[in-house]
This record gives sequence, C-alpha cells and structure tokens, in this order.
Amino acid sequence: MKLKVKVAAAVAVLSITLALFLPANLSLFAPPALLGSQDELYAAEILRVTGAVGPESLVFDPNGEGPYTGVADGRILKWQGDARGWADFAFTTSARKECFRPFAPELEHLCGRPLGLRFEKKTGNLYIADAYLGLQVVGPGGGLATQVVTEVEGQPLRFTNDMDIDEHEDVIYFTDSSTSFQRRQFMSSILSGDKTGRLFKYDKSSKVVTVLLKGLAFANGVSLSIDRSFVLVAETTTCRILRLWLQGPNAGNVDIFAELPGFPDNVRRNSRGEFWVALHAKKGHLARWILYKSWVGKTLLRLPLSFKQLHSLLIGGKAHATAIKLSEEGKILEVLEDCEGKTLKFISEVEEKDGKLWIGSVLMPFLGIYNLH
Repeated sequence: MKLKVKVAAAVAVLSITLALFLPANLSLFAPPALLGSQDELYAAEILRVTGAVGPESLVFDPNGEGPYTGVADGRILKWQGDARGWADFAFTTSARKECFRPFAPELEHLCGRPLGLRFEKKTGNLYIADAYLGLQVVGPGGGLATQVVTEVEGQPLRFTNDMDIDEHEDVIYFTDSSTSFQRRQFMSSILSGDKTGRLFKYDKSSKVVTVLLKGLAFANGVSLSIDRSFVLVAETTTCRILRLWLQGPNAGNVDIFAELPGFPDNVRRNSRGEFWVALHAKKGHLARWILYKSWVGKTLLRLPLSFKQLHSLLIGGKAHATAIKLSEEGKILEVLEDCEGKTLKFISEVEEKDGKLWIGSVLMPFLGIYNLH
C-alpha cells in the first residue's frame, strides 16, 4: 500500500505540473472531443447575477415570469427584465446577519445553499432543495421559506440536491447526495467514491417520506418523464443517469438510462419530453483512472492539495461547458459545447423555454442564454 501511495502522489504532482504549465490544448489529461458535438455555446449571452455567485438552478413561475435562481449566499432571486434587474424573492433561513458575502462556503450551513428549484403550477408555491436545510417551500409572494423535510428515518439530510414534482400524484421526488459529506465537501464525495446518496418520494398528503433508491454515487438531478412512467436521477460520480420505473410492467425496476462523457448535474425535461443534462465537466483521461481506482482518489485527498488543484485534476485542467439533449429513450440527440470555456463553464442546469436555453452554473457569477437555431 505504501507503494500505491507513493505512485499516486507522484502522479498527482506530475498532473498538477502539466495542468499548470502546459497549454490546455496540449494537456495530456484534457477531456477528449465528443463525436457530433457543436461548439456553439460560446455564443450565449451572459446575464450577470449582481452581487452574487452560483445561479445553480433556474425556474420560471406558472405565469412565465423569471427566471428565479438560488445563489451561494442563501437567497432566491427573481429576474424582472433588463430595466429592473434582479430582486430578492425568498430566503431559506432567517439567519441573514452574516450572509452578506457572495461566496462564503464556511457559512453555508448558516445561510443555506438553495440548489434545485421547482414551482408547483396549481398553487404557485416554489419548492427548494437546500443543501443544508432540506426540502423547503415558499408561497407565490416569496419571503422566508418553511421546512417540509429535514430528516429521513431519524437522520438529518446532509446534502439535499434536486427534485421534481408529480402534481397528479401529489408527490415530490428528491435527492440527498450523501449521508457522509456536505455540499462544500463535494470534491471529497466524488474522489472518495462515496456511495451513500439516495432518492426519496415525499407524499404531500400523508407527509411520509419513502426511500426509493440508496447506495447512489452522488445522487444529483431529478426529472420525471412526460407521462410520469419513470423518474430519472443523475449519478454524478459514475457519469450516468439512472431510470426508476414508476408505472407499467417494469414498475419498481432500475436501469441505466444513459452513460455520459462527463459529470451530470441537473436534468430538465423540455415540452417535447426530451431531457437536457448539464455536465459540470467532461471526464478527462486522468479522472477515468482516479474514479476507477478509489484508493487513488482517497490518496489525493490526503495530500496537501487545494480545492482548485483537486478540481483541475478531475476536469483535466480545462474549464468548459457541455450540454447534452437526450431522447425519451436515453439516446443522445444533441451535444452543445463551449469547448474552450470562452463564455460558459461548469454549467449546472439547462432549462429550455421559448426557443432559448437558460443555463445555470454552481460556480460562476452569471448565467447564460443561448438561442436555439
């Protein structure tokens, strides 16, 4: 084992050196080109989130207004158009005294970190998956959100991530990425090979939470099919989308809906029943080895490496953006990229509306708007 540690340390040092000193297009660990990809996302319009960072999820209300987005200081913001800009809409906690910095990971457990957002069309209520505070809801007028689910089976939720709502059945499907790591430790969750993520169903009438899937490697984005026959859940670490059948002859069964060339974040269905998947990054050559051999990732976590260095190793040292459209059967229909990260990078969600893609990012201080051809 000592030899393995030494080898992993040597590889890490060599990889960081190459990532820092080689041009991105010469990096031995840069992610590979994707067949059929259209390098067009650089043409997206940038919409800055003034005084904030990390518009992770984007959602429009039942009247078509918005988008609304959650940012790193715990607020939910609403876009009111070019003339009026962004306005505070909601908060996930009343403890706002220290929550004035755009990005302060050490305060996320106090300020909240809203991730997945979904409006309930029939009520206008906005449901919020807050990474630290659980599943919450706020009324159409905004304000302070109230708690819906904070624990499951007597254990507090540690990393609530995303959700989708079935208004016909009056249930909410939502994920908890890990029982071991919190959001600000997401790199540790991935590199350690943590498989404690779960998918839940919350029955709004009975207020009962059911565990549908467990043992997931970083459970992330959630999306129902247009006919509600299945629900998808992104498994970020394994770079795949799982499908849990809810109805029909396969009800209760789980299969692999899609294998992806990178790390999926949120999954969003369009009006035609297709799914847009945002990749945080493509999977580089080194990342394949790190994720295949879990001891390598665990060794890297023990080395004196910064978050930025670990992140660079995982993504191949090359910031970029990749959005993938999947059919109802899980086949790749379209790949849109900003291969050089000229405009967009580290995207977290793709919401299709009125011929445009609204594109969020968990790390950037802006979102993108891309006109579909």
